[in-house]
Amino acid sequence: MKGCLITFEGIEGSGKSTQLARLVSTLKKNDCNVLVTREPGGTQLGERIRDILLDTRHHQMTPKTEVLLYLASRMQHLQEVILPALDQGQIVLCDRFSEATLAYQGYGRQLPLTQIRQLNRYVTGQQVPNLTLLLDVEVRRGLRRIRSRPLRDRLDQEKMQFYQKVRQGYLQMARQSPRRIVVINANENIRKVAAQIHQVVETFLKKRSR
Repeated sequence: MKGCLITFEGIEGSGKSTQLARLVSTLKKNDCNVLVTREPGGTQLGERIRDILLDTRHHQMTPKTEVLLYLASRMQHLQEVILPALDQGQIVLCDRFSEATLAYQGYGRQLPLTQIRQLNRYVTGQQVPNLTLLLDVEVRRGLRRIRSRPLRDRLDQEKMQFYQKVRQGYLQMARQSPRRIVVINANENIRKVAAQIHQVVETFLKKRSR
């Protein structure tokens, strides 16, 4: 089977990391060749950029600086990790990708969407996720979930209004690309969310194997 890129998206507290780990376990039990990665990060250089982006000391970072750092990480990530894995036929599971930049820096920071899309195309070329799982959670519920985190990064400390914009941006993108971006109700408990994801991914992989 050809390699494919499956991305996980959603606001803070949506359960992306938890559900990605559960999906990895399921796929490996079925002998699937899986690579797990994340953005920002995924490479040595990308992880350095991640540290800069999430450091709470950098509260004066401008939105344009932020978006360019994310894109720099993505460019390295694609060339060093994602594209080689796809060429080898792997299923690449990525915690955030290009939709995150549109949601957070476009809808959230209010940078021009047209410009972000152009920059994304410059970085990714023709590579878009084959499937995007959007874990949608009510903002208040998501923020309650992250209160227990021992360390909260720079993006965890935004105001509720910011996350509302990000969430609406994600949902707008899902409406624009309903075949590729599947909305998962992440307000449910972990098992129910995992069941939704399993059904979507199982159907997707069966279609690709035909």
